[in-house]
Amino acid sequence: MSTKENVAIGSLLSLLESRYAIRVLWALKDGHPQTFRLLQDSVGKITPNTLNTRLKDLREAGLLDHGNTGYHVTPMGADLLKRMGDLSAFATKWAASQAKKSA
Repeated sequence: MSTKENVAIGSLLSLLESRYAIRVLWALKDGHPQTFRLLQDSVGKITPNTLNTRLKDLREAGLLDHGNTGYHVTPMGADLLKRMGDLSAFATKWAASQAKKSA
């Protein structure tokens, strides 16, 4: 991997590692805009200050935008979520393996 690729991946991971960033994106994965309040409920246990910060960060990164009907993913955000699509299937498989280990 080139230095340029490492820097790009490092920057993206740094953004996504921010508390609740992935959850905010994931809550919008269906493509339907959500108001601040609905998004806060969708993410769960996120304070208004933290949500405001994540929304600002994700908007500055070009992954989210805000329109008349609420917050929604941009085409770049939709592309990222599409690439993360296998995460749900993997999470289910992983959770089952963890349950077997603890049983």
